[in-house]
Amino acid sequence: MILEFADIRIHPGQQVAFDEAIERAVRTVVSKAQGFLGYQVHKGIENPERYLLQISWATLENHTVDFRESAAFADWRAIVGPFFAAPPTVEHFNQLA
Repeated sequence: MILEFADIRIHPGQQVAFDEAIERAVRTVVSKAQGFLGYQVHKGIENPERYLLQISWATLENHTVDFRESAAFADWRAIVGPFFAAPPTVEHFNQLA
């Protein structure tokens, strides 16, 4: 299993709308992707415009190839992209414990 972490910064004052958009985007688009195993969204307390999205994938390629190179990625970005104050930082991790 691979963990994708996306560090997302949104425009100030858009938290309520983004909360709905990110949940809808994962539920209707990302959750249907090959290798999708689950997700969590964490919202910043000190910085309420900062979100950490964690998605569990079966393989790295399920995210980097199967999802990122699909039409679904454009659908995902159409829903959440307008909220981004800057491009998200995305990294992948292996779970050790």
